[in-house]
Parts: sequence; structure tokens; C-alpha cells
Amino acid sequence: MSEPVKNTLLFVVVGALILLTGFTQSWNAAILILNMGLISAIMAIGVNLQWGFAGLFNVGVMGFVALGGLAVVLVSTPPTPGAWSSGGYGIVLALLLGAATVVAAVLVATRMATGRMRTLTIIGILIAGFFIYRAVFDPSVAGVEAIDPAIAGNLGGLNLPVLLAWPAGGLLAAGAAWLIGKTALGLRSDYLAIATLGIAEIIIAIMKNEDWLARGVKNVYGIPRPAPVVGYEVELQQDPAFLARAEWFGLEPVTASTLSVKLGYSLLFMIVLLVLLWMAQMALKSPWGRMMRAIRDNEVAAEAMGKDVTRRHLQIFVLGSAICGIAGAMMTTLDGQLTPSAYQPLRFTFLVWVMVIVGGSGNNFGAVLGAFLIWFLWVQVEPIGLWLMNLITAGLPDGSALKAHLVESAAHMRLFTMGLILLIVLRFSPRGLIPEK
Repeated sequence: MSEPVKNTLLFVVVGALILLTGFTQSWNAAILILNMGLISAIMAIGVNLQWGFAGLFNVGVMGFVALGGLAVVLVSTPPTPGAWSSGGYGIVLALLLGAATVVAAVLVATRMATGRMRTLTIIGILIAGFFIYRAVFDPSVAGVEAIDPAIAGNLGGLNLPVLLAWPAGGLLAAGAAWLIGKTALGLRSDYLAIATLGIAEIIIAIMKNEDWLARGVKNVYGIPRPAPVVGYEVELQQDPAFLARAEWFGLEPVTASTLSVKLGYSLLFMIVLLVLLWMAQMALKSPWGRMMRAIRDNEVAAEAMGKDVTRRHLQIFVLGSAICGIAGAMMTTLDGQLTPSAYQPLRFTFLVWVMVIVGGSGNNFGAVLGAFLIWFLWVQVEPIGLWLMNLITAGLPDGSALKAHLVESAAHMRLFTMGLILLIVLRFSPRGLIPEK
């Protein structure tokens, strides 16, 4: 079997599994798997750029995904009435003062001669800057968070179309990646992984605790949808033309409206995925892509040929993180809410890495295939495991301790299956299902 035929069959099999879900369970469940598979594929492309192209071991994926979700709140939600006058401008001023303190300390460290005076000056700048920052920041935050805390208590956003928040999420994640990369990319791969994981935890901790930013753990609800492609179910159910189409297909109005909304998201997500996949393929085939793979394979030789390895690593680190930020903005838009506590770095970062490794590191189509396959299994393994355990224990009497234990263990089938699939693929196809050429 030729390689193109094999790769096509792999995609057909995954598509058939999603269709089978629609026929055997519900089309709502199948389209939800499709939508999250599309978002996961975009995340996998971002990670594949960093690891497959450049060999960068980034374990802070969820931090950049969370920043993409934050961008949706800051861009597309309406501003909270009175928040800016009550303390919003003070918060911005405090953040600028904090940044100025850091810049001043760095300038002193780089321009003054080494000695006791330089150390004392840096300590004095940091202490004075900290107290000035807190004096401005704390009352401003208290003023914002006191505004109707049950439903607001934050600054709100710019009330712009939500589609503009997707590239904004990429820009926000790219900016954070640039700051992180300037300090962490000089580290060895294992230390880079530790640093990015820690920074991701810091980002999520800030989102959880700073209520003025995005309501913290109280969450942000009612995020607008990307009109006119995606509407609202209630509006569709009141549209005579839509009701006529639903009747022609033999669907109930509620079911038809739900499917229509989810298919609208699928269309948008598919467009974004195809655009990013095309760009990634063009980059892979370009001289830039060949240079990045040369750096990945032998940094010393590439540097000897005059390539600025650190600069190129920073470049692709920013690009991959930006793609993860776009995926995070899309996921928050699909959910219609921002829930910082849902971003679990160790859990979901592991899942994205499994997608890339199983699909084929260094191959963009492999990353996309791995994303759809692993997400499908992540969703379906637990109900399949519960059905299997009930079948195995059907002969045991009710109240049996063994039966109860086996049925309860079905909840752990997800992680067990992910590990088992990873081991099988690494054993029989160590370069992934669609390996790099």
C-alpha cells in the first residue's frame, strides 16, 4: 500500500468513527467531538511547530491556551459600567509603574559598575517601586471588584466582534511567549520544560486570583457568538424559514437549532484549521523550514554555518504559542464562557503531546490526524469502558465488591487507554502514524 493511500485511509477511519458516533449515539455528540477535534488539531499544529520543527520541549501549552481564552473576554465582552472610572485607569498606571521599576533595575544592572553601590541601588529601586506599585494598585483593584461583584467585578472588554478576539488571542500568547523565550530559551531542553510548565501555572494562577481581570474563579459567562455564521438557538426556533427546513429534514426545532449552531462553529473552525495547516506546510517546505529542521538535528553544525540558533528558536516558539493562543480563543468562544479552573496543565498538555507523538512528530498532517483520533478516544473510552465492565460483571450478583470495584474503575479508562495507545504506537510505529518524511 502506498503512503498517500495509507494516510488517506487513516483519515477516513477517524471520520468513520465520528460518523458512527452520530448514528449510534447522537449527532450532537458527534459534532461536539468534531469541533473539539478541530480545535485540538490547531493546538497540535502549534506544538508540532515547536517540537517537530525545532525540537523545543514546551510543557506550558495550557498557559498560552488560557491567554487565548482571556483575550476573548478582554476583546469581545462589553465593558463593566463605571469600572474604568472606579479604578481601571489606576490599575493600568500601576502596571506601567511596575514595568518601569523592572526596566530601571535592569538598566542599573547593565550600566553601573559592579560593586556594592550597584547592588544597593537595585535593591532600593525594587523596594521603592514595589511600595509605589501597591499603593496605586490595591485601591484601584478594590474599586473595580466592588462593582456588582455577583455578576461583574471586573473591567470587562472592548465589546468588539468575537472573531477579532481569535487573532488577538494569538497576539497575546505570542507576546507572552516572546517574554518567556527571551529568558528561558537558553536553557537545556529538560530545564526549558520545567520553566514553561511553571510559567503556565503562574499564568493560570493569575487568572484564577485576579478578579478584576476576568472574574477569577467566578468565571465569565455569556460570551458573544461569532455572528452571523453562528446564531442563537432561540432565534432560530422563531424563524419560520428555519422551522420549514427543520421539518423537511424531519428534525425537532430544538434539535435542529442545536445542530445548526454547532455546524456553524464547525465551518469556522475548519476554515481556520485549513488556513493554518496550509501556512505550516508552506513553512515546512520553504528554506526557513529546512533551516529549522537543520537546527533541530544539529545545533552546533547549524551555528557553525552562521545561523543564529537562539533567535530562530525564539521565532518558532512565538509562532507555535500564537497558534495555541488562537486555539484557546476558539475553545472559549465555543464554550461561551471562561473558566480558569478548567485549564489543567498536566492533564491537557499531556493530551496534546500524545496527539503529536501518536500522529507523527514533524508532520503537520500527522499532528492533525493524532488530534482527531486521540480526542475521539478521550471522549468515547470512558462510556465504552463502562459498557465493557458491565458486560464483564453481568454474571456477578448485585452487591458484589468485585463488581462494584470494576464498574467504578471505568472512570480511569481514559488515562489508561492514552498510555496504552502511546506505548503501542511507540513500539510498532515509533515515528507516529504519519511519520515525517
